[in-house]
Amino acid sequence: MIENHTLADRLRARADQLGLAPAHVAEMAGVNRSFVYDILRGRSSRPGIDRLADIARVLKVDRDWLIHGIGEVEGPSPFVENPDDAFVAIAHATPRPSMGGSAVVNEDGDTPGRAYHFRQSWIRHKLKASPAQLRIMHVEGDSMAPTLLGGDAVLVDMTRQLPNPPGIFVLDDGMGLVAKRLEHIPNSDPPAVRVISDNKLYPEYERTAEEIRIIGRIRWFAREI
Repeated sequence: MIENHTLADRLRARADQLGLAPAHVAEMAGVNRSFVYDILRGRSSRPGIDRLADIARVLKVDRDWLIHGIGEVEGPSPFVENPDDAFVAIAHATPRPSMGGSAVVNEDGDTPGRAYHFRQSWIRHKLKASPAQLRIMHVEGDSMAPTLLGGDAVLVDMTRQLPNPPGIFVLDDGMGLVAKRLEHIPNSDPPAVRVISDNKLYPEYERTAEEIRIIGRIRWFAREI
């Protein structure tokens, strides 16, 4: 079979197979996180061979497999004949967004936790997203009830940081990390958004674009009953 995967594809697939976030791969290999993220984002055309060897050691593969797709892989290959049937693990993010206020997220601050696996075809075709840019978080509080309840797991697409169209986002509103519904306020100058709680006991409020930092759009949630 012809190898059609790139270095980034192989690194991402193997890390997902082993349940390792890119930040953890970098830490275990003793390389800068930016080295790994630049490869995954296609920003590094000629990464250092020595550092790739360190990453290959962590991923338990031959360096040549990582670079060219030729060589040994410990255990089963991360690629299957029908990739649409494959499931990928989505990394946890450290903070727990409040529907009231919490700690500020660290962009690459992943921490090991219970794995959530999603069908790769659903992520690609329905969400039109990359697994590397998705994070699982858990929310707290009741201001987004009944849509979201405390303890719900949410899937956050960190590439979607514009409130257009309106939706539910994780954001730092200047007071902490929150999960809220955002709407762009038309013709606002400077540009501003309306921050809305689905629980009408909590009043909506407004923030300028410079006063908030949108972490990502919530695309899915799960709840234990």
